[in-house]
Amino acid sequence: MSASYSTDISEFCLEGRFIDFVMKDGYKVKGLLLGTADGECYVKLAKHLRMAFDLRLARGTWLQVIGYKTHDRKKDKVTLKAERVMAARSDIGRVATVTPVEEPAAMKTAKAKSTKNKHTILVCQKSDCMKRGGKAVCQALEAALSNRGLEDQVTIKGTGCMKNCKAGPNLVMPEKNRYSRIKAAQVPELMDKHFADNREEEAPQFIHQSKLG
Repeated sequence: MSASYSTDISEFCLEGRFIDFVMKDGYKVKGLLLGTADGECYVKLAKHLRMAFDLRLARGTWLQVIGYKTHDRKKDKVTLKAERVMAARSDIGRVATVTPVEEPAAMKTAKAKSTKNKHTILVCQKSDCMKRGGKAVCQALEAALSNRGLEDQVTIKGTGCMKNCKAGPNLVMPEKNRYSRIKAAQVPELMDKHFADNREEEAPQFIHQSKLG
């Protein structure tokens, strides 16, 4: 019997409380655990959603998930794969901080003006950079933004390979300033260089600092 006859695919839409992220290799977001009316539910995230999630998402946040449900009748296994995740209506206005993975086009248009001047820090999420301390660098960046009250002004975004694996961890600060072999201990100094009101006359020295073309 062909796969088309043993597998059913249909759309699904569910709401539930966010419990936790399901990670792969200790640092890659793979899916979500949600508490629904039917119990705990695992939802796999489509590739285009995995890098977009804000890892600071508060536990207990009500989320609405839309995607495709695959039922393998031969194995009697059901898999849920999310194509869109957003704050559920029941939580809007009640949760202080919610960062939806995907938003309807109308919401994106309304927010475009307010996020126009938001800075972005790009951090390589590939395994070579992570093994060289990339995870600690990400945590240090989160802490530095929090300590300086810059959470609403600066976004940390994971990226694919930056083609400089042996010199990881690699990151790109605003204005396309690229840094390699960054250590977590250097992050506060780096943040002060790019975001402090009164910058030091002598810039801190980092390896492979360059301007991307």
